[in-house]
Amino acid sequence: MSTQEPQRIAKLLARAGIASRREIERMIDDRRIALNGVDLETPATILTTLEGITVDGKPVQPAKASRLFRFYKPNGVLTTEHDPKGRRTIYDVLPKGLPRLMPIGRLDFNTEGLLLLTNDGELKRQMELPATGVPRTYRARTYG
Repeated sequence: MSTQEPQRIAKLLARAGIASRREIERMIDDRRIALNGVDLETPATILTTLEGITVDGKPVQPAKASRLFRFYKPNGVLTTEHDPKGRRTIYDVLPKGLPRLMPIGRLDFNTEGLLLLTNDGELKRQMELPATGVPRTYRARTYG
């Protein structure tokens, strides 16, 4: 299955939900990603398909269709995947069995409200870039 348009390996793998582009670049440095059995040496590898790509020896499945999820982030939860201080993150409170999801934007630790999540790194990027002009509305309530 070809994407038709040649793209960097990190972008293709991020789109397939393997990891973020930066994480994929580290995985390439660690020789965890191979093409037809040969470890990749550079994240600059250009491909049109994920055919023949393995991560940790396991074949990579093609990217799934883009999906957008809405999530009500509660107060006292971080919008991050891992917290070095061990605080709860959105991934601790999301239902189990969901695909790998990335938050679009973020809400602060002591903030609650709607948070959009997606399985598509490119969609996330497009919605976060100020140049795309996606409007954002915030409503705040203060006490005291």
